[in-house]
Amino acid sequence: MHFPIRLNKYLAEKNIAARRGADLLIAAGKIKINGQIAKLGDKVWEKDVVEIADEIKRKKYSYLAYHKPVGIVTHSPQPGEKEIKNVANLPKDVFPIGRLDKDSAGLIILTNDGRLTDRLLNPKLFHEKEYRVTLDKPITNTLLLKIKEGLKTSGFKARPAKIRKIAQEKFEMILTEGKNRQIRRMAAALGFAVRELVRIRVMNIRLGNLAPNQFRPIEGEELKELLQNLKIS
Repeated sequence: MHFPIRLNKYLAEKNIAARRGADLLIAAGKIKINGQIAKLGDKVWEKDVVEIADEIKRKKYSYLAYHKPVGIVTHSPQPGEKEIKNVANLPKDVFPIGRLDKDSAGLIILTNDGRLTDRLLNPKLFHEKEYRVTLDKPITNTLLLKIKEGLKTSGFKARPAKIRKIAQEKFEMILTEGKNRQIRRMAAALGFAVRELVRIRVMNIRLGNLAPNQFRPIEGEELKELLQNLKIS
C-alpha cells in the first residue's frame, strides 16, 4: 500500500468494503481518521489511525448460491418484468453479484458483502465461469475451434475459452470474462442460435442439483475457498 491513499481505496484494500460501499460508509459518518469523522475524498497517511464503527465490524455476512430461472432479470426490471427479489424468498439485504440475462438460467451468487463485487467481476482477474449451452443445430468443428482461439465478433474480441462438446447440439464452455450476452453473440456470429443457456459454475461454486428459483447457503470449506481465491479475509 502506497501512502497517501484515498480513504475509499484504503478501506477496499483492508477488505472493509468495495470502493462504492466504502463511500457509503464514509458518507454515513461510520469512519474516523485520527478521531475525526472522515469525509468523502479524504486521504490516509501511513501514521494515521483509521477507526471503523463497531456495527460495521460486527456485520454478519451472508453468501448464497441461487438458481435464476429463465424469464427473470437480475437487475433493473422494466415495466412488466420481474427481478430475483420479486420471486425468491431471500434475506432482505442480499444482492446479486453480476448479471445473467433474462433468457438464460443458472447460478447467481447473492450476498450482502460488497467486497465481492469488484473482486469477482473484474475481468483482469480471469475468474472462471462455466456454462452449458444448447444450440439450434449440430455443432461444427469450426465453432469449437473459433471459440477456443478467441472469436472476434460484433464489437469485441473474446478471449480464448475452454469448450467441450457433450452432445450433437450441446457443449460446455468456460469463460474468464463476462461481456453482455457474450455467448449468444458469439454463436450468432458463427451462424447459430442459442436454444438454452445455463450457468453451472462460478469459480468453485457449482449449481449442482439446485432447482430453479431455489437457493442454498455457501458456507464451510466452499466459502473458505471462495474468499481465499478472492483474497478476502
